[in-house]
Amino acid sequence: MLNISPNRLNRKIDLLPFKSSQKVFHSRHYKHFDRFLLAFTLVGFVVLFLPWTQTISGDGYLTTRNPEHRPQTIQSPIPGRIEKWYVQEGDFVNKGDTILFISEVKNEYFDPNLIARTGDQIKAKSMSVTSYQGKVKSLNAQMQALNNERILKLEQSRNKLLQAKLKVQSDSIDLEAAKTNISIAQRQYDRVVQLQNEGLKAVTDVEEKRLKLQETQAKLISQENKLLAAKNEILNASMEINRVQAEYTEKISKAESDMYTAQSSQFDSEAQVTKLENEYTNYEIRSQMYYIRAPQSGFINKALQAGIGETFKEGDQLVGIMPSEYQLAVETFVAPIDLPLIHLGEKVRIQFDGWPAIIFSGWPNVSYGTYGGTVVAIETFISSNGKYRVLLAPDPEDYDWPKDIRVGSGANTLALLEDVPIWYELWRQLNGFPPNYYQPEDIMANSAKK
Repeated sequence: MLNISPNRLNRKIDLLPFKSSQKVFHSRHYKHFDRFLLAFTLVGFVVLFLPWTQTISGDGYLTTRNPEHRPQTIQSPIPGRIEKWYVQEGDFVNKGDTILFISEVKNEYFDPNLIARTGDQIKAKSMSVTSYQGKVKSLNAQMQALNNERILKLEQSRNKLLQAKLKVQSDSIDLEAAKTNISIAQRQYDRVVQLQNEGLKAVTDVEEKRLKLQETQAKLISQENKLLAAKNEILNASMEINRVQAEYTEKISKAESDMYTAQSSQFDSEAQVTKLENEYTNYEIRSQMYYIRAPQSGFINKALQAGIGETFKEGDQLVGIMPSEYQLAVETFVAPIDLPLIHLGEKVRIQFDGWPAIIFSGWPNVSYGTYGGTVVAIETFISSNGKYRVLLAPDPEDYDWPKDIRVGSGANTLALLEDVPIWYELWRQLNGFPPNYYQPEDIMANSAKK
């Protein structure tokens, strides 16, 4: 009752005769209450000195430690149109199983006999290469024959030149002999003329010596003609050598030109064959891409492209798959102020969504439904949510994680730090200070050794 009236009821009426007043207004009530306050104060004071484990909490979700074990989508590297589905959502597929069949949407690949016709083109071009190779071999043989013939012709011309030189030498000697004979014949004629003038020789002797002198002169002139003819043969033989060299050089050059032309055509055909073989291989690989297969064993989660006849571009997501074998991990996030307190190998307690737990953050030993984790990776760059990503793996020293948890479900994490008294933790929380900075024992030991 509010005392809003100036008339005080307790001053006009005695309340002690009433039983309720007798039970309330007595000194024992205050005595028990004082004892309760004293006991509560003592218990609270003792509790302030109990140990408390400092913690860093975070929110995350289940993932896998190995990236290839995480849920993924299957894309097609080529554009196409869906023709047939071989699976349903929720089906289990083994690695290499066909998921769906697609068809082409680009007109340059519409031909159903594209691979066979490309193979025919390769065969035709390969035969062209073989023909050019045969032509090059024939021209090489022709060049070899021309070189051999040129050697023989030059040898023959050199022999003629040598013969002409030897003949010039022989004719020169004969000319000298003719000059000697005419000199002898001239002296004999002069002697006979002198003897005939002295009457010692007859006129017939003089005429005989004159005839012999004239014959000797004729031989000298003939020998000079022979010498000039021999010298002319030397010139002719030298010219023949030059002619042979020029003739066969022209023939060999023409054969080389034809050979290089054939080689150029051969190399061009080989390049075309290589290009066609590349296209043939590409067509074969592309034809295999019409069947979209499972990259690994797992469960079909969701068809992202539905229906028959639906078209899509290259790289579009077609279906989602969850690998059947994976190693679970927890991906959690911590604030930048708490990041220096997290180290590789530290222990973390984890509560999974759907698994009830009674958690006392400072007393992990009396928490139920939490599971052990170990820090295996710490992100070095801040995430889009303003926190740093930390990856947790199951603690091998703790009991196993539940088997029914699934990738993607939520998880609350609690990193256990230093043990401090409760009064210190209350003081830290009231002042907004971060937990005590510390390093694991192995890091501290290494620092002490240094």
